[in-house]
Amino acid sequence: MYKILITTVPFGEGPLEALKRKDFSYVINPFNRKMTEEELSGIIHEYDIIIAGTDPITESVIEKAKKLKMISRVGIGLNSVDLEAAKNSDIKVSYTPDGPSPAVAELTINLILSLLRSSHLSNEKLHQGEWKRFLGRRLGEVTIGIIGFGRIGKKVLKLLRNFEPKKILINDINHMDFEDDEIDIRFSSKDEIYRSSDVISVHLPLIEETKNMISYKELKTMKKDAILLNTSRGGIINEKDLYQVLQEEHLGGVALDVFENEPYDGDLKNIERCFLTAHIGPMTQDCRTSMEIKAIEEVIRFVEGKELLSEVPDHEVETQMNAKR
Repeated sequence: MYKILITTVPFGEGPLEALKRKDFSYVINPFNRKMTEEELSGIIHEYDIIIAGTDPITESVIEKAKKLKMISRVGIGLNSVDLEAAKNSDIKVSYTPDGPSPAVAELTINLILSLLRSSHLSNEKLHQGEWKRFLGRRLGEVTIGIIGFGRIGKKVLKLLRNFEPKKILINDINHMDFEDDEIDIRFSSKDEIYRSSDVISVHLPLIEETKNMISYKELKTMKKDAILLNTSRGGIINEKDLYQVLQEEHLGGVALDVFENEPYDGDLKNIERCFLTAHIGPMTQDCRTSMEIKAIEEVIRFVEGKELLSEVPDHEVETQMNAKR
């Protein structure tokens, strides 16, 4: 019988029913949080399959995973899994690329609106007994920059159209032309987005080219009152540089849902105009349940010897391998 380790927590009881019906043997993350490389290395030798979150399944972990035959990733990001090491060890890797997109896109809009209107600060002040009114900005009066135009970036644009921003600038490795009678939407360089945007939202994978992509120089290029958001992957914005820039009274506000190290416990917690959330982007009932079910269905297909429907494609493996070299 295959022994399964579920590292991502919390994990819904509904999706687990599929494993129970198949009488599979499984263990849920004993640490009840994201595991460290050392913690995962200490127990991975016992398991044949991992249903994984963002825990670091590194080359070192895989070397100790003598029984491991499959990694079923709950989510879209693959930077936490060493795909080359998995391939070399003949370990199948699947993921759920479409599951989190609607939830992350909606959270992005929520954070943009909160920062533009300072609603999060108004709530905090009122809870402290202070009646303070903030003068904000409307989405219809600002220029928005979207860096990264994949599944989530496209959904963010779709939602933003309804607010009719003054201008939307988009940057991605794949160029696209837009036709819109109501809104000025066009592809742009990252430098222009940094210089011209009132709101900048990041939607990129974490690879070698994007790690610390937004550091001190890029942050200081942004408008003094610009708003910066990252709901994609921690490590794309250099957190130490961001803290320094905010200390210098640059940037109007920042929203981060992802961090280089999670759980986050850094200096940005001390900056009032930082809106920090605990990687809740994909955490809606429907999207989370959908991802968990799809991840379990892939496990069942693997155990039954069927073709995987969401196996990580070769180009993702090659991209990660090239970035490491």
